[in-house]
This record gives sequence, structure tokens and C-alpha cells, in this order.
Amino acid sequence: MTDGKRRCRFCVQAGVMALMLTPCALPQPAVAKAEAPSRPQRQPMNVLFLIADDLNTRTSATGFKDVRTPNLDRLARRSVNFANAYAQYPWCGPSRASFLTGRRPDTTRVWDLKTKFRDIMPDVVTLPEYFRRNGYFAGRVGKIFHQGVPGDIGTSGPDDKRSWDQVVNPAGRDKINERDGRMTILNPHPSGRLGSALAFLADEGADEEQTDGKVASETIAMLKQHRDKPFFIAAGFYRPHVPEVAPKKYFDMYPLAKIDYRPEDRAHLARVLPASYGLVGFQNMNLTADQQRSFVRAYYAATSFMDAQVGRVLDALKPLGLDRNTIIVFTSDHGFLLGEHGQWEKQMLFEGSVHVPLIINMPGAKGNRRISRKMVELVDLYPTLADVAGLPKPEGLEGRSLKPLLQKPASEAWGHPAFSQVQGGRSVRVDRWRYTEWEQGNLGAELYDEDRDPREASNLASDPRYAGVVARLKALLPAASSGPRYGVGGAE
Repeated sequence: MTDGKRRCRFCVQAGVMALMLTPCALPQPAVAKAEAPSRPQRQPMNVLFLIADDLNTRTSATGFKDVRTPNLDRLARRSVNFANAYAQYPWCGPSRASFLTGRRPDTTRVWDLKTKFRDIMPDVVTLPEYFRRNGYFAGRVGKIFHQGVPGDIGTSGPDDKRSWDQVVNPAGRDKINERDGRMTILNPHPSGRLGSALAFLADEGADEEQTDGKVASETIAMLKQHRDKPFFIAAGFYRPHVPEVAPKKYFDMYPLAKIDYRPEDRAHLARVLPASYGLVGFQNMNLTADQQRSFVRAYYAATSFMDAQVGRVLDALKPLGLDRNTIIVFTSDHGFLLGEHGQWEKQMLFEGSVHVPLIINMPGAKGNRRISRKMVELVDLYPTLADVAGLPKPEGLEGRSLKPLLQKPASEAWGHPAFSQVQGGRSVRVDRWRYTEWEQGNLGAELYDEDRDPREASNLASDPRYAGVVARLKALLPAASSGPRYGVGGAE
């Protein structure tokens, strides 16, 4: 079956026939009338796609005031800020393969960091490739498709060459920091790998010397070079992915004694369903409360550093005349747990692991300057950007265009759930509830009332009072794929 013929239960593509009416030839009048002035053609909308790596919703732009992200704040204030956006798979490779192809993980069959989606779907047209095929310049700076961090920084890694006209792979002084002995590593791995280590460094030097600083600088240069033609320019920032390296001034913003962090108590940890720890389960690893707090501080510092680099890119648009004809997207590939349920990092189906920031600025959209609390998914980005740019509707996509919410953020017509998965686990999020099953319930289930219990401390799945809720949400879960089962896989 070709990719164009792929379908899923979440979307139905309807064919539309265009009827062309050819007027009959008419005799010319004796005196020619002056031709009416032609209407100016609509200027194509550019796309600036900004994505952070491993960024959860602990930002001031999403209402978490302990973390300062003033540049995301100002972007959110003039855009539609999606308060309930979710990754389809809380791991870099599967998530990026999903939203960049517009297909869910069970279609891409990318459930790990090694599988390449082109091996499964050789003819699939990716999001940037679609714009490229429609006459846009497509350029990438930094991490858009999966790259190992920090190992692939400065290289293309397992990139998709067909998607881009130009790529830039910056590498800053944080690459030197990996092996200069100054890094604090709370959970050292025998191999010395830093890609899943709780590691950090308050570095010296200027922002522009760091890799993310160079991502911003190179993105601005690319914008300058291609401002006179339609473009799809994607800037992938590496922070706050571990190791948390940022200039010292960002650490100074968060004095350790003022970090509001308390480890989960033992009573709560004893109640957590064992299967929910997923394949990896970064339980506190015998870290002291102060060690845990120090890493939370580093994550906040790296987040504020990344935000500053986003601000530099945003500041470049108006002087280049690009502020009124450029659609801006900011998001993350998935969330990141910071000690919730005694867990760290990702690959789990708790809210903190799958919930992501999503801000979309479409010039002239009626919904700008408002928050949308509707459930949306990263897989919706591809159809959305094609739609708002006025391009022909792509075939085979499994998300939905968010254009209706960009015009009316609280639209009552939008009542779609959001789905996330990991090996062996599937989860659905609706307005009030999150329901998760492990191995079709054979390893347990979870039901959380997100309105009354946002910390997901009380699992209600076995409470008979909520049997009706469980039955309704269970019916929404997609069928299990033939992919890897629980306990198989797992990698840095």
C-alpha cells in the first residue's frame, strides 16, 4: 500500500471535485473597454518553526511562574497559546518522526531511537519537504529530526536529506564541556554517556558561544538570506535536554535555597503502579533532596537560556520585514519529569512526560491573544501549517488542522481527545481525565482526575464509582499495535 493510501481511525480524508466552467466565446465589442486593474496576488506566508528539546510546561508562558521565560511570554501574548497540547510518544525519535510526517507512531513504526522512518515509509513526504515541493525554501538549523544529544551536536546525525535545501549544524563550547571535567554528574553511567544523565554545568562565556546561541545566530543569518522568497525555516534548540549547560548568569537567576522542590513522600511512591515507570524508570537513584533540587535548578536555568535565544530570533523578524507574513510555531518534542512520582526524564505516560508547550502565531488570526484549552496533538502541526499557508491539502495525514482553533480558540465544535503511547502503554487525555492502560490492562490501568488531582496522586481506575468513566475512555483507546511490548527496548 502506498503512503498516499494510508488511513487511520482518527481521520477520514474526503475527496473534493473542482468543477471548471469554461465561458463561451463572445464577440468583441467595437470599442475595447479599459481593463480593470488586477488584484494584487496574496503574498505567501512564511513559516518559522521553533522547537526546544525535552521542554516540559514549567515555563511562565504556560502559567508556571517559578521559571522565567519572558520571550515565550511575549510570543504567547500575541498568539494562540494552546494550554493542552500533547506529544504522541514521549521520546525524541518517535515523537519527531510522528509530527514531521503527520502520522502516528503505529503508522511510522518508529518506537525507538534507531529505526528510521524512511525504512518503513520510503515515499512519505515530510512537513518541510511538503513546503519545499510547493516552492518554498526549506532550511534547518540544529535539531529538528532526531539527533543524539549531546553526541550528534555539530553533525546532521540521522537527518532526512530530502527535507531540506540547506542545513546548519552548530556546535558551541558546551561540546568542549562534555569532557573537560567540570560537569556535575549526579548519576554517572559506566560508559560516560551524558544523554540520559542528570548532569549540569554553570558555564562561563557569552550566550553566543553555546550551541543554542549559535542556533539562534545561524537562524537569523538564514532568515536574512532568504527573506525575499517564501521559506520554511526550522530552528531546533538543544536545551533543556541534558546535560544542562548554560552560562552562569542563568543559574544565578535561581538561587538554590529558593527552588520550591520537595521529593515525593514514600507513601505516594508506594501507591504508584509499577508498570507506569515504563521501560527505564529513573527513580530517584538514591539522590539526596538537595541533589534533586540542584538538578531542578539546572533545568530551570537551561530553560531560561533557551528562551533568551528564542527571543533573539523573534527580535530579528521585524527589522527584516518578516513580522507580518511569517507564521511562528513554538513547541517541544515531549515533556520531562522533574521528580514527579519519584521519576526523571521521559518515556512515561504521566502528564509531565507528554504535556508540551505549543504557541502558534498566525498573522491576522482572530484567535490571537487568547488561550485555547482544547485538547490538541503534535501530529496536528503538519495539517495545520499546510492549511494556514494556503497549500493544497496533503494526503494521508493522521492529525487535524488547528486552523478552526486559531480563529476561535474555544470552539465548541472541537471535542477531540489526545493520544499518547510508549512501549506497552496507551493513554488518552480528555477535558477532565487521563486514562492509561498497560498491556491492554493486563499490567494495570490508571485514571486521574486532572481537574481535582493535577499531580496525579490518586489512581481511580479500580474505584467502582468511576467505572462509567473508565468504560468510556477505554473505548477511545486505539487498538494495540504489533510493536514492542512492555519491557522490550529502552535506550539513551
